[in-house]
Amino acid sequence: MKINSLIRIIYIPALLFFFASCHNFFDKDDEPTSEYLVTYEMTKSYTPTQIEWAFDQYFSEYPELLNLKNKFHRGFMVYKISYNTTFEDKNKVASGLVCFPMGEGAFPLLSYQNGTNTEHKNAPSVNPNNQLFMMLEFISSAGFVISLPDYLGFGSSDNMFHPYLHKESTVQSITDMLRAVRELAAIRSVQLKNELYITGYSQGGWATLQLQKAIETEHSKEFNLMASAPCAGPYDLNYINNQIRGLSEYPMPFFLGYICHSYSNLKEMITPLDEIFREPYASKIPDLFNGSYSGEAINAELTTVVPDLLTENYITNFETAEVYASLKTALEKNSISAWNTSVPTKIIHGTSDILVPFQVSQNLHTDFLAEGSGSNVELIPLTGLGHTEGIIPSGIISILWFVNLINN
Repeated sequence: MKINSLIRIIYIPALLFFFASCHNFFDKDDEPTSEYLVTYEMTKSYTPTQIEWAFDQYFSEYPELLNLKNKFHRGFMVYKISYNTTFEDKNKVASGLVCFPMGEGAFPLLSYQNGTNTEHKNAPSVNPNNQLFMMLEFISSAGFVISLPDYLGFGSSDNMFHPYLHKESTVQSITDMLRAVRELAAIRSVQLKNELYITGYSQGGWATLQLQKAIETEHSKEFNLMASAPCAGPYDLNYINNQIRGLSEYPMPFFLGYICHSYSNLKEMITPLDEIFREPYASKIPDLFNGSYSGEAINAELTTVVPDLLTENYITNFETAEVYASLKTALEKNSISAWNTSVPTKIIHGTSDILVPFQVSQNLHTDFLAEGSGSNVELIPLTGLGHTEGIIPSGIISILWFVNLINN
């Protein structure tokens, strides 16, 4: 990844400042009472000098960003936070990363929803020096307050399963983090504009669009959503499932396993795993998603050969067999249908994506147009790029768009 050069530059001990908890600098008794924010700790900080040097050394690899160099001029602080949310009507403490720009001014809020993760150690608040997360933190230098939620099942809530691709809990945990970020901004005297920008890739693209729809239909008075850039998300889960069933090979078998593990734990799916997966894979799945294994490691425990992975009944009779009715309903419930949106939206997706087919985004864009969204929704194809290759280009497109929006 080209992010490596950024890491080399700004991850130099002489230039990287690690700070103790902000509790050492402020009297908690003087802080306002928080409804959502539970704890916060400043973990690192970058100076304007570091930012300028990083741009000179690193962004030459991305010429499209050079014209924005003068916009990335602020130092910024990175915080790990925990906050109150709810899951199945019970209180949960979740976590994430927050970045605050330094200096005077009022700043918009940008929420990035990260992609599919199976390892506890790779949550944003646990591994803030992850290459992608560091690049996202860096955007704060352009004048954004950055929110990076861990999702339930990671960080402070890693004692529970991750409700993968579950609409209700995903939206709840993200919106509650945005509320916690507001509270932390008030504590730290950071002025927030009433402007929200959202983006994410893969699972994060799906989460971004779920969040967008929830804000527009339920929380429009609380959040002023300015723009949304969902990227390569599995928006239509039934469509993707049906595509996979028709393949001879699928390179990411853990995707279906993760979904079924999630929906089974949520009690949204009552279908036995051995009705979906052949043995020995059906028996393996419950233990593979405990936060210890990477997606690659889980794939290695399964098989990419679809007829060997899935039962014949599942492949041929999923649409009609009663045993699969609960899973089919869960996939429909957690998919996203288009609506007449007034929020500027860029749906970004690689045309050669074989993990989450580009057709999913094409179909969604067509549906948005049919709902009357018109020019508010734009489909941006990344020609020739697959799922992994599309991560950085989609991020650059989103960043360029958001930075231009706040400066024009």
